[in-house]
Parts: sequence; structure tokens; C-alpha cells
Amino acid sequence: QVQLVESGGGSVQAGGSLRLSCAASGLTVSWYIIAWFRQAPGKEREGVAVIDTDGSPTYADSVKGRFTISEDNDKNTLYLQMNNLSPTDTATYYCAARPRRWVRLPLAVYEYTNWGQGTQVTVSS
Repeated sequence: QVQLVESGGGSVQAGGSLRLSCAASGLTVSWYIIAWFRQAPGKEREGVAVIDTDGSPTYADSVKGRFTISEDNDKNTLYLQMNNLSPTDTATYYCAARPRRWVRLPLAVYEYTNWGQGTQVTVSS
């Protein structure tokens, strides 16, 4: 059974930092792509960051230069380092997995088949 568990969320002031973790189990990590998404109240879920099939990271424009995605395959864990946070980053953050294959839109929600329960990030001004 595939399980993705996010952790590391919390409340910070604008300009602060958080590091999210996504622990994966029940799947062979090398067969999957795992990405970060977020959903703010009243908004659609959006892709944030992914390490794609070629090993290079892809970021949403809104987080480029502030967020960094990394992975530790030995621990089956994906990370999202978030720096210089702003209130617009307030959302529930999810990690999600899809089979490892090339897709045209690596951060498209519909490509992902397995989702974690999410972790809340709240940034105050």
C-alpha cells in the first residue's frame, strides 16, 4: 500500500523558513516521481516543485529562487526547503506520486495517482 506522509508544516512570520518532508513507503521510489503541491483556501491545487525524470528540478514561477526541492533516496524522503516565505504561501502542502515516465506537464495535478494527507503552512505578515 502506497503511503505518503508529509511533515514540517507550521506557522511562521513573513520572511521566515520551513522545511517540509515527505516520507514514502509501499512503493519503489525509483519507479515513481514524487512532487510537491499546495492548495490555499478557495483556490485550486497547484504544483510547486518536482524533480523530473531527467533529474532536474522544476518549480512553479511563484516559488523560484525561494524554494528548493531535494530527495534522499536512501530514506525514501522528499524535502521542500522554503525560504523567504510570504503570506501568499499560506496553504496546505501535499506530496504526490506518479509513475516515473516523461509527461508534458510534470506538475499537472491530474498526472499524480497517490497523495499524502497534507501539512498546513501558515505565514503571517
